[in-house]
Amino acid sequence: MAGMVASSQSAATHAGVGILRAGGNAADAAVAVAAALNVTEPVSTGIGGDCFALYYDAKTRAVTALNGSGRAPGRLTIELLRDQGLTPLPLYHAHAVTVPGACAGWFDLIARHGTLAMPRILAPAIELAETGFAVGPVTAHFWEVGLTRQAGAANLDELSIGGRAPRAGERFRNPGLARTLRAIADGGPDAFYRGEIAAAIVRVIEQSGGVLALDDLAAHTSTWDEPISTTYRGIRVWECPPNGQGLTALIALNLLEGFALDGQDPLGVDRTHLIAESLRLAFADTRWYVADPTVSKVPVAELLSKDYAARRRALIDPARAAADPRHGAPTLGSDTVYFCVVDGHGNACSFINSNYMGLGTGIVPKGWGFTLQNRGQGFSLDPRHPNALAPHKRPYHTIIPGMLTRDDGALYGPFGVMGGFMQPQGHVQVVVGLIDDGLAPQAALDRPRLCIEPVDGAVSLALEHGIPAATARALAARGHVVLPDVSGFDRALFGRGQIIRQRRDGGLTAGTDPRADGSAETTETAETR
Repeated sequence: MAGMVASSQSAATHAGVGILRAGGNAADAAVAVAAALNVTEPVSTGIGGDCFALYYDAKTRAVTALNGSGRAPGRLTIELLRDQGLTPLPLYHAHAVTVPGACAGWFDLIARHGTLAMPRILAPAIELAETGFAVGPVTAHFWEVGLTRQAGAANLDELSIGGRAPRAGERFRNPGLARTLRAIADGGPDAFYRGEIAAAIVRVIEQSGGVLALDDLAAHTSTWDEPISTTYRGIRVWECPPNGQGLTALIALNLLEGFALDGQDPLGVDRTHLIAESLRLAFADTRWYVADPTVSKVPVAELLSKDYAARRRALIDPARAAADPRHGAPTLGSDTVYFCVVDGHGNACSFINSNYMGLGTGIVPKGWGFTLQNRGQGFSLDPRHPNALAPHKRPYHTIIPGMLTRDDGALYGPFGVMGGFMQPQGHVQVVVGLIDDGLAPQAALDRPRLCIEPVDGAVSLALEHGIPAATARALAARGHVVLPDVSGFDRALFGRGQIIRQRRDGGLTAGTDPRADGSAETTETAETR
């Protein structure tokens, strides 16, 4: 059976396919793609950020969940931010840097599921960083946005060409990142969390006004968690558990399962209204309950129960938008790059790696060629909130990989949509497209999307170009605040996804999002987009 890789950058896709052809499995290829994307799309991802993964083992038909997210510095508190006059926390301040979890996550995925040595896995990314690559048009646009927005961040010139962003088609080299990747290939995660790289991270954070310390880096660990799931019309949908927001997608799908969507116009007012209302209710729950489960109780089983979904579904008025949905009270018991891989044995990896807001903080440890994330923005500064900032705590996390399996446990396929709070919204819409409408992966990704934003407080509804004007007018009549016809580079608002579907006969079909620079490629022939 052929293997397949789908990612938002053709060079990264090709790197993963090369690892599969060299005898690697889905885990090996996933880490190769993650590292290559660090090189080719640093405006979305990096080793200075976090990662999550779902892995499907074809022999056991088991799904495992890797949480590669980092924690807040030990000296960072709400009181400190208040004393420094930093409430709300500025988006790109050094205090927004949490411990980068991606490096450890890569090694932990390989230790549990991989077959190749890390120097072989990282070799394609190192070569890309050293010899350079042609920058894609979407990436070039957001590179310019990021350098302008985070201008003045420490050492950000390492990700520029003479102080400017690379242009579409221009070759970009990153010797600093090549140095980083070589260091961890040779020295393992200790080279990142305890060696020269760690010292450079702490130095630049201190210079930029933060409090991240060497002890914070040295203490970091990934966790293997029990994945969470629900069934949607006979297909099981898998997500990573909190502190990730995958729970949002599962709650929304539970709500939608009670409506007959298959007879509706996919871009009509009735379908669009029900999806938006289900997502609003789901976010109302998860923006309150999702937090670090080692610190705050997250009632996952209760929130995912079909009985709870039935009670919450009754709040949806088919003819009117909810003005201000509130979180429920279940009975308690005892956001980036996304890509996916299926190997020739039927193993699958759904993987996501992110800086959070584009270049993250834009702060670069001098000489190492990567930026540090601003994932600390995911915390609440309300001390009463379950997701309140606290030392050594993981924040609410937006990045979520997805996986689908059939009723007998066989693989249906890995999938995901990247892009902040759009991610669970994208998951819901592509699952509906695949399952309710029987779309091929590419068609499910091509379909125009909706996005509710912001997810807190008053909510507007953004509609992508391609959703009919009549639908926009009818939604407005039902009480939605509609932002119609979003197109061009602004389409990034609606996320960028990848899907690989495995048929019953073992054959593979992929889709790669037209909103990015990506491609899908098999180990036999290339499918590019």
